[in-house]
Amino acid sequence: MERKPLTLAEKTYMPQIVSGLGITFKNMFRKKVTMEYPEVKPPIPEGYRGQPALVKDPDGREKCVSCQLCEFVCPPKAISIIPGSIPEDSEHANVEKAPEEFDIDMLRCIYCGLCEEVCPEEAIFLQDNYSINGLSREELVFNKEKLYDIGGVREDEHFKWKKKKEAEVSGNPHH
Repeated sequence: MERKPLTLAEKTYMPQIVSGLGITFKNMFRKKVTMEYPEVKPPIPEGYRGQPALVKDPDGREKCVSCQLCEFVCPPKAISIIPGSIPEDSEHANVEKAPEEFDIDMLRCIYCGLCEEVCPEEAIFLQDNYSINGLSREELVFNKEKLYDIGGVREDEHFKWKKKKEAEVSGNPHH
């Protein structure tokens, strides 16, 4: 295959340089699209699965009953729970268990959402936080207190603290 000879302008690369400068000047006067992260964050899409966190009921009590379903279903084994018991003389003795320790290793978590789906008490939810950082591995193992701080309070139909008492008051102890 025979090539056509290059012109003087093509030999000096002038058409390519002028074309490149044209693109540069055109973009210099365009509207800026850079976000000032972290002050301005992009919108989060519907159904986004972010970091898991524990939530409390509207009265500020923990909803987790230490059933450990989230721990068993977690594919990377990022959740570890040590169940604890509630003292017999407590006003909340109708609830059989509460977690003594509840840790999630955020370095292992794959944000799959299985823990949220399997929780019978709706005590764990995925938040819309996508910027998790720390200076050591230990900082990224979130304990129960930190998980409750992140999750906050959430209302729903599961009030584990009230179910048995309301059933006893109404005269039906097997509710």
